[in-house]
Formats: sequence, structure tokens, C-alpha cells
Amino acid sequence: MERNDTIDFKALEKELQAALTADEKYKRENAAKLRAVEQRVASYEEFRGIVLASHLKPLERKDRMGGKRAVPWNCHTIQGRTFQDAATEISPEKTPLQPETAADFYRDWRRRLRSGPERYQALLQLGGPKLGCLFQTDVGFGLLGELLVALADHVGPADRAAVLGILRSLATTGRFTLNLSLLSHVERERCKSLFQKLQTMGPPRPMKEGLSWEEQGLEEQSDRLQEEERLLQELLGLYQVD
Repeated sequence: MERNDTIDFKALEKELQAALTADEKYKRENAAKLRAVEQRVASYEEFRGIVLASHLKPLERKDRMGGKRAVPWNCHTIQGRTFQDAATEISPEKTPLQPETAADFYRDWRRRLRSGPERYQALLQLGGPKLGCLFQTDVGFGLLGELLVALADHVGPADRAAVLGILRSLATTGRFTLNLSLLSHVERERCKSLFQKLQTMGPPRPMKEGLSWEEQGLEEQSDRLQEEERLLQELLGLYQVD
């Protein structure tokens, strides 16, 4: 075996550890979300606080409050920076996303995709069917709002059909209605903005006055755009956009 074919076990171990950590975080936050729903918390802020604090553990009798701490009490902060901030310093890989599970997607979304355009292109690359498959059980806590923000900020006329397909697939995921109700005020406003943009990207008018779609060779395109309009009206109801 040539030297270039040698397996880098340290790199594989790091990648495996990162995947296990992301999977553990996803399961922990999902369990916290279910507990918060069962407790019938009074507000979204209280719900969010429960989930964000899901990694904390109660102090035991042997724990001492005084003395110098060798390890920060909150492992998700490093010298004033959040774990998410530190993770975003990792240079993203150039290979396209190929997540096999929701945990894989969540890890890549946090670590590799640092900007809005990168996240938007990743969503287009995966497409509606793949996203619907990944999140068949549930979209992780807070992730639905982030997906909608990425779409709202970067959607363009050429991507209208693809974005509608993504929105349709997300609407079929588990607990979609619950996740939709937990959107923050800002996320809900961006959702409305997204649908407003999609509505303004309606079917183009005939290029010449007095000519029909058939006469301009656009009959097939007209059928496709009519289907998009039907889907858009359906999604307006599913996403509860007034």
C-alpha cells in the first residue's frame, strides 16, 4: 500500500466524535423540548430557556461552590465566546453536503455553513425531497426558523420553484405545527417576507401584447407556473401567513 493511501485514524476519530457530539446535542434538546411542552410553559422565552439550558446538570452534595475552578461551569462558553462562535471559526470544507441523518445536517449547518448565502445554497443543493426525508420525524429546536430566514434573505426568481418545494417538504415533517408556533417574532416576520417575495415572483406576462401563451410557445411553461401558484396558495395556509 502506498503512503498516500494510509488511513488517517486521528482524523476519523475526530470526525466520529464530532458526529456523536452533534447527535447527543440533538437528542438532548429534543427531549428538553418535549418536557417543556408537557409542562405547558407560559411563554416562548421560557420554552427556549429550558431547551438552551438542557446541557446543564444540577450540583451534587460533593460539589464545592468555593475555590478555583479548573473547568468552566458552562462547557458551552470559552472565555466569553459561545460554543457556536468557536465552532464557526472552523474552515468549511469544499465538498458538497451529504448528510445522512438530521444530526449530520445539524452538525454541518452549525460548523460548515457560516454565512447566509452558504446556507441558502446548501438548502437548494439538498432540495425538498432530501430535507423532508432527513427531518421526517422532527426539525430540531429552533432550526425551522433558521431555515426560513436563510430562504427569505436570499430567494431569487430563478429559485422560486425549488424554494416552494423545500417549503412543501418542511411542512410535511413531524411536529411541524408545533415548531411553527415556536417561531420567534423576528422569524415569523421573515417567514411572511419570504412568502411576499414568492408572491411578487409570479408568472411573467406574455412578451408581446395580444399574443397568447400558445402563440409564444409558452403553453407548457404556463402549466408549470399555474401549478406553482396552486402550491403557493396551499403553503400560505400551512405556514399560517395572513
